[in-house]
Amino acid sequence: MEPGGQRQPQRRRLQGPRQEAAEYYRGHRVPQRMEEALNALFPRRPADLYGELANYFSKFSKAPVICKLVGRKVLDGVGQPTLEVEIYCTVKNCEKRICSTVMSSHSQIPENALPETTEADEKERNDSVNTAVEWVNESLNTMLRELEPTDQCKVDKMLGEYFTKQVEQKKEIQKQEEEEEEEATLALTSCTLSATALPGEKKAAKPGKKMAVAERAIPPAEPLESVLCGSLAIGGTSLAIAKAGATISRIPLYLHIAQLKHDQDSPKEMTLPLPMVTLLNCEKISPAKLKLVKEVMLIPPVQLPLKQGIERILDIQKEMMRLLEPPGKAQPGPQLADSKKGKAHNAGKKAPPRALKRISHLGCLITGCDSLEQPLLLVQTACNNIGLELGRDMYLAINCAAHELMDYVKGKYEILTGMFKSPDEMVDVYVELINKFPFIIALIDPLRKEDRQQWNNICCAVGSKCYLIAEDAAAYISKLKIDQNINIPMCSGVVLKYINQTKVSDLLELTGLLEGQRHITILGSPDGESSDDSLVDLAVGVGARFVKLGGLSRGERVTKYNRLLAIEEELAKNRTLREANLEFIAFAEESQAEKQPSDVPPPAKQDASPAQRAQPALQVRSLQLPENSTLT
Repeated sequence: MEPGGQRQPQRRRLQGPRQEAAEYYRGHRVPQRMEEALNALFPRRPADLYGELANYFSKFSKAPVICKLVGRKVLDGVGQPTLEVEIYCTVKNCEKRICSTVMSSHSQIPENALPETTEADEKERNDSVNTAVEWVNESLNTMLRELEPTDQCKVDKMLGEYFTKQVEQKKEIQKQEEEEEEEATLALTSCTLSATALPGEKKAAKPGKKMAVAERAIPPAEPLESVLCGSLAIGGTSLAIAKAGATISRIPLYLHIAQLKHDQDSPKEMTLPLPMVTLLNCEKISPAKLKLVKEVMLIPPVQLPLKQGIERILDIQKEMMRLLEPPGKAQPGPQLADSKKGKAHNAGKKAPPRALKRISHLGCLITGCDSLEQPLLLVQTACNNIGLELGRDMYLAINCAAHELMDYVKGKYEILTGMFKSPDEMVDVYVELINKFPFIIALIDPLRKEDRQQWNNICCAVGSKCYLIAEDAAAYISKLKIDQNINIPMCSGVVLKYINQTKVSDLLELTGLLEGQRHITILGSPDGESSDDSLVDLAVGVGARFVKLGGLSRGERVTKYNRLLAIEEELAKNRTLREANLEFIAFAEESQAEKQPSDVPPPAKQDASPAQRAQPALQVRSLQLPENSTLT
């Protein structure tokens, strides 16, 4: 009796927890779903029963949420410090590392900058990375905890508000420092007024001498964009969140970006951006005389699969390396003059330049040239030697980087050593160049952004057969988005770089705005590239027309080309790959229409034929945000 009498109170004690457990499981429909799972799996008799049960019940689990952000200082492809951001989420009650992203570093300092300037830039970059790591590990880690990584808009909004707060704090600190400095200056001036009066008169005469030397007044260079120390944390975190959202949604990053752009609707077809593959990096230092050309890039034709286009470019690169061998080592081969085009272009020209085979940080060959035609004839020779024709089997683009060539004393561009051209003369140089080499279909930064009238002139002159693209002439993505009047000259499109405080939402909004204004989008790789290949997914997801990744050497750049090839293969397999379409803008026709007197009614366009209506034309000269638009 005693054992049985002891079990009864024990049963009564367990009856309460059992009833609570039963209610808890029934409240979550566990018995019902367990029965459904067993009934569904028994006819199939899977080899891994528990694996199938785990898959079945995983769809009822809570959505993963961010539990931790980790910021880390790492090195990019050129050995400069940059930021890595890792995302950890709570998945099925466990902390799990989802993904990471490494930001590419970008410098506004030109290649020919003084050592002191370069050292100051490196110190500033190092301080910025250290601050970014601190932001990620402290403020952003706390701020974004418990958020769903698939909610990109909410995350980017919070990141934007945090960055704005940091900017305001920086301005307050600068204002206090300026006030203190002004007080100290006034005190010093009052004490040494008589001693400084005479030298001040002598210094006042120096500007007059410079003005006398200047041949023509030109618009001064706009100041460099200020970059807030630590801003890498904003762009790195936003991109890492996008990658985490794609990973959790079990879709590729490019498709996740496309869904964000199209309000969660997956596009039926997607177009791959055409690669601008850098073949030559032309040195601008002695003994080379040519300064105007910074990069010569190859663009494969749109009708050619990307894999075949890359193979052609590799063949051209091998032939270029052979042509650039020192004279004693180079093997004789076919010459440009053997072809019909060679006779037309090579008449009276010097032989292609010879140089040692060196690879630049852009992943391409380095050479020096003495004339504008030399690198173009060199590429043409290489193509002809392997049976390819420029303008049919391959096209060229040139990065002029003209902003690095301005002599502000003379008010002219130094295109060759000792040869200077005014902004108006530069337009004539490019018109002659495009007419002589019609296989050039893109010029990047042919002028400074301050030479607005000359941008208009060159667009009207050659814009209908060549893309005129602004890279340095375009501001950062965040500034382009915030400004009500996007401050870029008339052009065919802009090169956007995902750097600093740029957020994924900014990129999506701006690319949509550019498309609405008939401008093409090119996503460009910064100078300090990393092995992170997210840039390619961004380019595909936003529908960029071109992607500018550098050359087919160096691991951090080849990785991105491999990713582009993998996306092409995946889209082709899914039958969602659409062929790209290249069309130019008829700037001249639009310019003539704008010059019509306001009191004279323009000719009616409603009766125009479909072909005439389809003729591409620039709708506005500058990009305008819609009135009363909401910026997220």
